[in-house]
Amino acid sequence: MAGYQSEITQFLQEYKAQHPDVEQRQREGRARLWDKNIDPELQEGYRAARVPQRPYVYQND
Repeated sequence: MAGYQSEITQFLQEYKAQHPDVEQRQREGRARLWDKNIDPELQEGYRAARVPQRPYVYQND
C-alpha cells in the first residue's frame, strides 16, 4: 500500500499538471484577502471606541 494514491490525490496532481499557475493564483488570492498590514494606531482607536455588550442584549431598559 506504499504506492497507493487516492482518487482525490490523483485528480489534484493531474489538475496541477494541467494548470501550473494555480498555486501562484492561490498565493495571490490569499495575499489580497488575508495578508494585510495592520496600523497599530487605528487598532488602538478601534479598541478605545468599543462599547461593552450588555449581558442580555434584547432586554429593554
